[in-house]
Amino acid sequence: MIDRGGCGDDQPRSMLPASVTTPHPAWERIRPLVGGILALAAAMGIGRFAYTPILPAMLADRRLDAAQAGLLAAANYAGYLAGAVLVAALVTPSAQAGVLRASAVAVAVTTALMAMTGPAAWGVVRFLAGVAGAGVFVLASGLVLDDLRRQGRASLSGWLFSGVGLGIAISGFVVRATGGALGWRGDWAVLALVAAVAIYPAWRWLPAARSRSAPTRSALPTEMGAPPRGLVLLFAAYFFEGVGYIVSGTFLSAIVERTPGSEGLGASVWIVAGLAAIPAGVLWSAAARRVGYARALAGAYLLQACGIVLPAVGGGAPAFASAALFGGTFVGITTLTLTLAGQLTPHRSASLIGALTAVYGLGQVIGPVLAGLIADRAEGFGPALAAAAVIVLLGGSLAAAIRPA
Repeated sequence: MIDRGGCGDDQPRSMLPASVTTPHPAWERIRPLVGGILALAAAMGIGRFAYTPILPAMLADRRLDAAQAGLLAAANYAGYLAGAVLVAALVTPSAQAGVLRASAVAVAVTTALMAMTGPAAWGVVRFLAGVAGAGVFVLASGLVLDDLRRQGRASLSGWLFSGVGLGIAISGFVVRATGGALGWRGDWAVLALVAAVAIYPAWRWLPAARSRSAPTRSALPTEMGAPPRGLVLLFAAYFFEGVGYIVSGTFLSAIVERTPGSEGLGASVWIVAGLAAIPAGVLWSAAARRVGYARALAGAYLLQACGIVLPAVGGGAPAFASAALFGGTFVGITTLTLTLAGQLTPHRSASLIGALTAVYGLGQVIGPVLAGLIADRAEGFGPALAAAAVIVLLGGSLAAAIRPA
């Protein structure tokens, strides 16, 4: 018989101290945020943007030309747009956990399918990857941001979107580390495995949805009225951002690989873009609190436009500078735009975010198609980069004209 030391307790005792078996309270509070960061790294940085560093090898293998590459990117962005709309319109709070888990699994599966299928199936695969990525992004972001607000830690919200940059950096690192030894199919397979590991927190660490009381009819606005001029400008600017920034977001690695003086740097440049994106949302928010959100937003557009055209100069330094400016602005522009929208119409923030996401997504569908067609006809990406920079500058001029109330 086992001697229990006369304690009279029949329950098994842990051999580990309580500090080991019981999670630290600080970790308990931060765990949902970490889970959200890793979920976005898998869904966005890998599921959505891994295409960018792998694309040069796919082009070199003559599986795609520039126009086809643009169409394939547009299929993914169209899927993201469709997924975001479907999740917002159809997924109830009680179904969020199940849809999030299914979407997370689909991100890893569709990434793996890119390694196992051919051009005839890629359009469908990338579209479904976009739908799945939207499911993870929308649901994980909503759950984590709600949890941070409940904890009174909303100031940490900007770090959630660092997951996008983390995933971008990881995808670039994997392609750089393999050095072509596995081929582009092998790179897709490795990144599918990384995504599968990263989505584990979506199952265990993310907070559950909490039921919300439906607003009463009297609490809803009865008259929409004409939108403020600043809001119209913000929508137009964000649409142009979607069209312009995604040219770099899709083709940056391929452009760098094809430009004299920067051959072989495509994956390394993409790593820099991801690293720059990690703190971007937090840093641009801090800048906006000093100079105002509209002025900070216009500045971000200007820097991004400058970065877009730099790869055409040739050489390693311009390529890396372009990557840093791209990564350092696109997450910041999203963060500032959504915040500014809430300032312009504080009582309609939820519907505004959905509408802004829609116009941004529409721009992302158009941008790669136009850039691919221009590059194919011009036999180079220089004109496409110039057009993208002009479009982003147009968005920045509209942002500069916004006058918050």
